[in-house]
Amino acid sequence: MMQRKIFITGATDGIGFETAKMLVTQGHYLLLHGRNKAKLESVKTDLLAISDTAQLETYLADLSVISEVKSLAKAVQEKHKQVDVLINNAGVYSVSEKCSADGLDIRFVVNSIAPLMLTRALLPQLGNNGRVLNLSSAAQASINLDALRGATQLNDCEAYAQSKLALTIWSRVLGLKYKTAGPVIIAINPKSLLATKMVKEAFAITGSDVSQGAEVLCQVALCDEFSNASGLYYDNDKEKFTDPHPDALDEQTSQAVMNTFEKIIADL
Repeated sequence: MMQRKIFITGATDGIGFETAKMLVTQGHYLLLHGRNKAKLESVKTDLLAISDTAQLETYLADLSVISEVKSLAKAVQEKHKQVDVLINNAGVYSVSEKCSADGLDIRFVVNSIAPLMLTRALLPQLGNNGRVLNLSSAAQASINLDALRGATQLNDCEAYAQSKLALTIWSRVLGLKYKTAGPVIIAINPKSLLATKMVKEAFAITGSDVSQGAEVLCQVALCDEFSNASGLYYDNDKEKFTDPHPDALDEQTSQAVMNTFEKIIADL
């Protein structure tokens, strides 16, 4: 298999780390993002123990802080003319402080706004043959645009489900836009109730083997069968492409969400 250059956000634990472990054994060049320096170094050590010839880079950034999202994108842009795959894996469910320094809901920033900004910034690197994998969820709920703007607060469950639909909507809109010229953009439910920190926070259960989520990410990132799937939604609970939440298929609703994204990003 040809070596790919793969950028994974939220690579220090859960599905992100498990995906990195699988990809490093296949000899791919990994760009690993995390928000904790010690955990990033530990992950690098663990991956080098798996493969002492592993090619790794680490990037430190807090994706709830827009200036750090911009700096992260710039750091990757400056070092790499080409990135084959961007896996927008980083996500949050429960946060102690819900409002970001930019006046936005941190759950929306990390789960949907930061991935959109990173994807757009790296379009030149991704080119026409790249892929963008956006980690969505079976938990998707209609979006309160005031909450997306940071004008009203939601509880953790509401914010998580709405931010995942927001991610799914822009994945579809941009995926269809770039279907003939641009990277493949796919939203993925990696599988419900995996053994991640978020599942433990949300449901107080251990969850099932996280490698199930990592395996599907590796497949979507690398396999030819996904090369013409831009704009589609893959549900690993059903192990096939399926329809996302109805709002993601509604042109008027999707446009309202995209307009809100544009206004937010323009003001940042």
